[in-house]
Amino acid sequence: MSMWHGANPRRAAASALAAVTLSVALVACGSGGEEPPQREAGDSAAADTGKDRAPTDSGTTLPDTSKILATLKGDQGIEMVIYEAKRDEGGFLTVNGEFRNTGGSAYVTPVQWSGQEAAIAGAGPSLGGMTLVDSKEKKRYYVLRDTDNRPLTTSQYAASIEAGKSLSFFAQFPAPPQSTTKVDLQFPGFPNAPIEIS
Repeated sequence: MSMWHGANPRRAAASALAAVTLSVALVACGSGGEEPPQREAGDSAAADTGKDRAPTDSGTTLPDTSKILATLKGDQGIEMVIYEAKRDEGGFLTVNGEFRNTGGSAYVTPVQWSGQEAAIAGAGPSLGGMTLVDSKEKKRYYVLRDTDNRPLTTSQYAASIEAGKSLSFFAQFPAPPQSTTKVDLQFPGFPNAPIEIS
């Protein structure tokens, strides 16, 4: 008897078993057809009343938008509003704010916002081009990176911000020494701005 005699039925049974297993795996891992709501660039939690924020479900506190540290005007009606530059427990400094499109048409976000480093170019859109300068200590701080070299900033945002809409953002940096209370924020397309650290 040939060794290939039972190969076709076994192959058919293996294929059927693989199809059933794949079907069960897809159903078990599926979300039941419900997808989480998508947020658009203009739907920002910071766009409401601006009062002190309560902790979210995850336990984090949203920035207080009632105090503005700086408003920087870029070209084509784009503004960068800085609400907070806050020290975190782990030795980080987190900058929170939003980009507002006050112009009459969509603002296309420039690639320069992601920074010029080749190492982060493949990570997609980010705010990796943002830096902080501590003139007192004569140091420049770059956005922190994760273990995959992705910047710890708002990322993967839309390619444009529609007219009248905004895009909330954050960026994490190494914290300057405690003696430093003010740094200059630098970002492509905007003038430098001194901001206070809280």
